[in-house]
Amino acid sequence: MNDQNSEPESPPNLSGSGMTRQEYWKKNISCVLRLLVIWFVASYGCGVLFVEQMNKISIGGAELGFWMAQQGSIYVFVILIFVYVRMMNRLDREFAGTSQEGEKVQTEGEDRS
Repeated sequence: MNDQNSEPESPPNLSGSGMTRQEYWKKNISCVLRLLVIWFVASYGCGVLFVEQMNKISIGGAELGFWMAQQGSIYVFVILIFVYVRMMNRLDREFAGTSQEGEKVQTEGEDRS
């Protein structure tokens, strides 16, 4: 008999860790969405929605709401780029099964020699 009705196998785990490609991309998308929410709050929220409350504070002679709309959201965006790079480097190391120092991490079933 042929097993044509059996469920398809999950994609093979090609990394040295226990993470599949689907899990990797799920974590990647989750990371991107969290950072986009932070950027939205910093740019649209601080520059438009909460501008009246923020304008009560002054930075270098400019109101904070105006400053966030003109300069602050750009700074936040640049910082988020560096945060994304760090998060993705950590995720890539986890997927590849290496530690921060670049040493191979022992996975289940491997001998320590």
